Amino acid sequence: MASSRHHRLPLLLSAALVLALSVLPAAQADVQRYQFDIVMSNVSRLCHAKSMATVNGSYPGPTIYAREGDRVVVAVTNRVAHNVTIHWHGLKQRRNGWADGPAYVTQCPIQPGGTYAYDFNVTGQRGTLWWHAHIAWLRATVHGAIVVLPARGVPYPFPKPDAEVEIILGEWWHADVEAVEKQGRALGMAPNTSDAHTINGKPGPLFPCSDKHTYALQVQWGKTYLLRIINAAVNDELFFTIAGHTMTVVEIDATYTKPLSASTIQLSPGQTTNVLVRADQRPGRYFMAAKPFNDAAVPADNKTATAILQYAGVPASVLPAPPRLMPETNGTGFVAAFHDRLRSLNSARYPSAVPLAVDRRLLYAIGLNIDPCASCPKGSRLAASLNNITFVMPRVALLQAHYGGLKGVFAADFPDRPPARFNYTGAPLTAGLGTSLGTRLSRVAYNASVELVLQDTNLLSVESHPFHLHGYNFFVVGRGVGNFDPAKDPAKYNLVDPPERNTVGVPAGGWTAIRFRADNPGVWFLHCHLEVHTSWGLKMAFLVEDGDGPDESVLPPPKDLPKC
Repeated sequence: MASSRHHRLPLLLSAALVLALSVLPAAQADVQRYQFDIVMSNVSRLCHAKSMATVNGSYPGPTIYAREGDRVVVAVTNRVAHNVTIHWHGLKQRRNGWADGPAYVTQCPIQPGGTYAYDFNVTGQRGTLWWHAHIAWLRATVHGAIVVLPARGVPYPFPKPDAEVEIILGEWWHADVEAVEKQGRALGMAPNTSDAHTINGKPGPLFPCSDKHTYALQVQWGKTYLLRIINAAVNDELFFTIAGHTMTVVEIDATYTKPLSASTIQLSPGQTTNVLVRADQRPGRYFMAAKPFNDAAVPADNKTATAILQYAGVPASVLPAPPRLMPETNGTGFVAAFHDRLRSLNSARYPSAVPLAVDRRLLYAIGLNIDPCASCPKGSRLAASLNNITFVMPRVALLQAHYGGLKGVFAADFPDRPPARFNYTGAPLTAGLGTSLGTRLSRVAYNASVELVLQDTNLLSVESHPFHLHGYNFFVVGRGVGNFDPAKDPAKYNLVDPPERNTVGVPAGGWTAIRFRADNPGVWFLHCHLEVHTSWGLKMAFLVEDGDGPDESVLPPPKDLPKC
């Protein structure tokens, strides 16, 4: 629909680019201003047209461009019947949770007809991130890329590409995704899977009626391209590959990595990966492809989206080279090996500041469970929990409640470890362990170093889970299969150059250990980025206390902050 947007070179914010992205006139050079209108648009894919929520009528939505150190102001006006918020995924929002965006966590939603200006600084970050709606399943259609360029005069720590392109991987439902989610909730079952996957909003020629719904990237022979790849899918982890070409990974989640050569990469929902691709093959047309990774003991969604990498001068009538053979849908071994090879750059300019000493050790057990449901046809419903707690969203935003002195909205007593120890990855415990409902936060002292081990369980079945922490990057210091052993596994941690991320996969029937320093005060969401699991309650939040210094407390709320 708007594939030309992804051919723009975000090396300079030209006047034409500013106009195309609806940027408002900036008061000064270091302020990037955008207007986001949430509107209903009629969009056609796969022989079907539907009316869906979009930003400025575009699917995917406009790209936000900024430089490290810039201030960004995005005025969001809600012109649809849904409540809306926007989350700037991966931006740390230092002391400024008011701009983070998750509904009922840091803000009340923008109600129909309302406007809210997200005003934030891009401090100490550069690379590829993304934005998306953060309420119910609206992010299926309301999302787009964020490109943060290095500060002026600062080069990339890898060979400068000739051009840069955003590649957004997504999902498509013929039906209204909000209705799909509500139907699943009413039945107590998992909602219907998507009807297609997309690359830059288009499913590609392997789907019917898709001739005009194929994204094509034109390249010049001999030139090098930086692909900024984003997994914006709602529920699917994805493989990505380009026929006949090798990719070099140079960045993940907006942090530089040691160069890593790969023919196929894997991204969980929420993750981003920058790769260099050299157009050095025989001029022709080559398939790019995205296919699900699913290692759960449930029927797998195996729909492959395709796009075309096309050399300049080659007519569109030339048949593309077949898609590269990708790993099996349940290719757990490939995924583990790929992520085990990722390393932070850990250079003098970009060191790995992984905490070596730990003040607070946490173990969170991930559970899928079955809860009673009197209104559901089977008398029960699928649910999810962390440490046996299914999180209940409040009616007032947690950050507003805490700094507004409202009592009774939440309890700050989330347990540091599971209340009942058991063989987490042993035989399935279909009866569950007495899951409770609650709005419970974990209180963390300012500047404490935290180690969090996320442990998958076999309460219903083992399954991989991508977890996203708002407000922070963290270091992935270890991962493994089976139950985490605190006496043996830490000896195998990488504390030198572990990958730094904001979203991490927890392997099916295994564990992942992350470390971060709690130096950003506020209320910060932690949740599975499979939207179906988040809606079932697989989430919690950290309440990071203010420090003692003048720059160690949460900023005052903006005057236009929405009210519940």
